[in-house]
Order: sequence, then structure tokens, then C-alpha cells
Amino acid sequence: MTTVGIIGGGQLGRMLALAGYPMQFRFRVLESKADCPAGDVAEVVVGAYDDSAALARLAKGARVATYEFENVPAEAVERLSDLVPVYPPVEALRIAQDRLLEKQTFEALGIPTTRFSSVSSVEDLRVAMKRIGLPAVLKTRRQGYDGKGQRVLSDYGEATPAWDSLRNVPAILEEFIPFDREVAIVAARGIDGETALYPLVETRQRHGMLAVAIAPAPQGSPLLEEQARRYARLLLGRLNYVGVMALEMFEHNGRLIANEIAPRVHNSGHWTIEGAETSQFANHLRAILGLRLGCTDAVGCSALFNLIGTLPPLEELAAIPHARIHLYGKTPRAGRKLGHVTIRAADGDTLTRRMAELQTLIEQSINDPSDVVPE
Repeated sequence: MTTVGIIGGGQLGRMLALAGYPMQFRFRVLESKADCPAGDVAEVVVGAYDDSAALARLAKGARVATYEFENVPAEAVERLSDLVPVYPPVEALRIAQDRLLEKQTFEALGIPTTRFSSVSSVEDLRVAMKRIGLPAVLKTRRQGYDGKGQRVLSDYGEATPAWDSLRNVPAILEEFIPFDREVAIVAARGIDGETALYPLVETRQRHGMLAVAIAPAPQGSPLLEEQARRYARLLLGRLNYVGVMALEMFEHNGRLIANEIAPRVHNSGHWTIEGAETSQFANHLRAILGLRLGCTDAVGCSALFNLIGTLPPLEELAAIPHARIHLYGKTPRAGRKLGHVTIRAADGDTLTRRMAELQTLIEQSINDPSDVVPE
């Protein structure tokens, strides 16, 4: 029996395990508490991510290990790799954890990105604001996700309060792009270098969190698709990557501008469970276990809706034709991803109608708008 270790026991670990069970894989996750989303489908090792004894228990008998989010301490991944092969590689994790390294990697590969400047003090911030211009986005270099750790600046007088709001941690100032929309591509690379890429998707944010993803991206073009694929392949090769990775981008005047990478299975790829020939979760497992990658073609058109903060009545969700419901076993809380729903259709027009029905149901379930605002 093949056992896979996972650092992190959230919904991504849960969905990895669900994807692996049909192939008779078994899973063990490392999490700070036993009551975690992956606990329903995997053995749980309770402990800190950087606890040596807990990492040893995670690795025992495992064929390979992975991680489900990018804020795992890189040192823990290095320590675990002494006990069992770990993918994706730790270099990809280090780069994804530091927005400055991430931008520098894009530049080195010739991938278009926003202008940026490293910021270590309020004086640095003032200089960067003048060089890059306003509006601009101030972000912490590390520990930022779902809109956390960032602030849009539109006035030079905001330098001091903005810097103080980030608690004086190393940061990066990025040019603000008046983009047309946000898009993402999910890609997989195997141990032998085989690559497989999913269609480009349109992503829509709410309060800094992904709310909706549409696949394939409407109003796409072969040129746009090829841009995204080329950038993803460059990154996969440069990082000697193994596993699934997401590249998030802005579309601006017909070209793509790289925003950030996620070295893991990603929210923008959840639609692949029902909407692609092979899900991102199955392909991540195939990649890290040295198996051939599965077909990534879309099956019709799909849309993913995250359920954030509060849940609509299950019976009403289930009544929507072609809706597929995934709940994560979490207690409702403002800003918390509780699950997602995927809707499929044969064509874009039908998908749009079904999306409107689901959107109405989700909005009706929100009695208090603060329910969905991150804490």
C-alpha cells in the first residue's frame, strides 16, 4: 500500500486524499490539531510543522511527501526531505514565500510582471513611491495570502501609516495595474520532466479572496493561451518542478502580466475535479509518485464558486442542475472558505445562466455582509 505524507491537513489535503483513494493510495497528514478537514480521510499526526518528532512520524513508511500550502516553514520541508522524497522542491517554496524573490524570478525568465521595489523602511517606501508612481500596492514580502498583508496607496501622505500598518516588516512596493481581469493557469510536471497544462481560467476576487473561477476563460484567444503556457513552462523548468503549480496573472491590453505563483494544488483549479479529464489533485499525485500525467482537457465549460463565511441550505444547493458540492467540514466563520460548488455546462451561454442561479442562491444566504469579510 502506497502512503503519501502531507504537511497540512486543510481542504487541499482532504481533496488530495479523496483523489488518491481510487488508486489505493493512503494518506497521513501533519496538522496542529486532530480536528482538521483532512482528518476524515487521512491519518493525522498532531504536531507543529517544524517539530522533528512529528515530521519523523509523518515520514515513517511513506513513499513520498508533499505540502498543501506555501506558508509551511521551508526548513521543515528540508528536514523532512532527509527522511523521504518531498515534492515540490524546496526552492520553489522559498521563492513563492518571498514576493521579492518571486518578482526577481519572473524578471530573470523574461516573464512580464509589474514594476517593483524592495522596501525595508518608511524612507525606502517614500523613494519607491516616487520611482514607481501612484497608485501602487504595498505588500509584505512574506506571509501574505487571500488579500492579507497588503495595502493600496494612492497618496504620498500615506507612506507612514501604511508602513506602520504592516508592522515594519520587509515589504515590496508594486506598480498598480488597471488590469482588464485576473486569470490563472494550473500546470503539472512529473519527475521525468513531462508537463501537462490545464486551460487558462478567469478568476474573480471578493475581499481579496477567490470567489469565482470560470474555465476555460471566456473571451480567450490562442495567443493569450500560448502566453500563459509558455510562462508556466519556463517556471516549471527553471525550478526543476515536480507536482502541480498555479501561476496567477493579470490580463492587461491583450497581454499577460505575472502576479504570483503557488507551489501546490490551487483554488483556481478546483473546477478540474468535475470539469477536466483528470483533476489537479490526481495529477499532483501522479507527478510526485512518478506516474504518467493524466489528460488535462476541459470537459465542457465549468465555473467554481467558493462558499465563504456562511453556507446556503444544502437542499437548495443540491437542487441546482449539474451542481457538484464540496464541503470541507469547517465551522462557519467570517472570511473562512467552507466549501465550493462546481457547475458544468456544454456551452458558455448555458453556463452563464446556471452561474446566475447559483450566485443568487449564495447571495440570499448571506444575511450579514460581514459574514464574508476576512477577519
